[in-house]
Amino acid sequence: MAVTLARTRPHAPAARRLPGHGLFACALALAAALRVLVMLGYDTAQLYWYDSFTYLDTAVHLRPQAAFHPAGYSWFLWALRPFHSVELVAGVQHAMGLGIGVMIYALLRRRSLPGWGATLATVPVLFDPALLRLEHAVLSDLQVIFLIIAALAVLMWRHGPSGGLWPGVPSVRAAAVAGLLLALAGLTRTAAVPLIALAAGWLMLRRAPWRRVAALLLAGALPLAAYAGWYAQHHGRFALSGSDGVALWARTMTFADCSIIEPPPAEAPLCPNGTVADAASEYVWAPGASLNRLPGDRFAYNDLARSFALRAIAAQPLDYLREVARDTSLAFTWQPVAHPRRMSPSTTFPRGSWSLPEQQALVAKVRSEYDPGIRGMTSVEPYASILAAYPYPWFLHGTAFGVLLLIGGLGSAGRRRAALLPWTMAAFLLLAPVAALDFDHRYVLPAIPFACVSAALAVAGVRRRRCRAEQEGTTVPA
Repeated sequence: MAVTLARTRPHAPAARRLPGHGLFACALALAAALRVLVMLGYDTAQLYWYDSFTYLDTAVHLRPQAAFHPAGYSWFLWALRPFHSVELVAGVQHAMGLGIGVMIYALLRRRSLPGWGATLATVPVLFDPALLRLEHAVLSDLQVIFLIIAALAVLMWRHGPSGGLWPGVPSVRAAAVAGLLLALAGLTRTAAVPLIALAAGWLMLRRAPWRRVAALLLAGALPLAAYAGWYAQHHGRFALSGSDGVALWARTMTFADCSIIEPPPAEAPLCPNGTVADAASEYVWAPGASLNRLPGDRFAYNDLARSFALRAIAAQPLDYLREVARDTSLAFTWQPVAHPRRMSPSTTFPRGSWSLPEQQALVAKVRSEYDPGIRGMTSVEPYASILAAYPYPWFLHGTAFGVLLLIGGLGSAGRRRAALLPWTMAAFLLLAPVAALDFDHRYVLPAIPFACVSAALAVAGVRRRRCRAEQEGTTVPA
């Protein structure tokens, strides 16, 4: 009898784990099938003017763009250039989307969540049509999400012995790897750069040894400094991009009052001139906007625009915060709100054809140098009709996202709360684009995976504390 028990006990934990892994395996298989359907449902990758083409052009010539878009995503495109296929780019990005789901699931299981809970946290990442459409587009967003999720997993993986739900402090090597991943995310989209400081602050809150904080900061700072030096060789200034000032200036155009700001004469031409746009980002391109009426290229005035914007924010801080809060609230609506009005937010898969601006010389240039088969995208039947019938209500994308953020925020209060780091990353990724330029439904997407992780960890933390309290004969508030 004793021998029988000894033989069966080792198999019992594995048996308990199998249902959780089996559930995630089913979800992952369905998500993979959905991505195959997307590849069949559209005859090529989605290309956007002008973002996709500047990324592809930089991939061919490997030099930093003067204005928007650091070169991090273009390095990824450069690695795939020998295949001369934007469809392959989309396919690799779909695999990366599945990889994001796998990393979230693995991290949450490592943090002692049950299989069903960890699987539930991956559902938006695996099945939100907006994220799948992002995977199918030649845009940098998916790479940013992948890199930051990888950094989060490295930082929060259980390092060494640790009791309860809280992680041990990451090793020097793990901290350095996380810093490098966050630096690569920052070189893909500059809005991610402050996440390096955020992660270092989290380590300090956890009283990590200084060598580990230093490793993260050094591994994060060196690639950024090297890129800024490369940028300076081409454009004469030590920076990651040349558009931050223009973007922040556009943000202030929705509230700036020069009678309050009282700018110096050099900045006065940047005051609002009566041109009205329905979103802050529209002022970057509006021909009648004050910046665009100055002679030469708008980005030549980047430093002047930044100075004006900072002066405006300092003079009207409450107006600035009101505009940021109002635009951010658009992320949580029950029904989609177009912002700007020319955009049509949706969590459905559209049918139709999308042409390219063939009159633009860059289109022909990229076609000849990167992929001769570049063309406008067209939906393909019968797969497109199946995709169009795929149900994913907007409130799961908007209002439910707000609920997840709220749960994660409530569960992250405290220095040792496991939800703290993913929640602060989610909040930052949501707020930073709005504070620096404007709200865009596309810019909300990178925050969603981190909100899911923080909410899952918050709920698991409450359950674990209650179990401990019951064992000790005490009560804990929810």
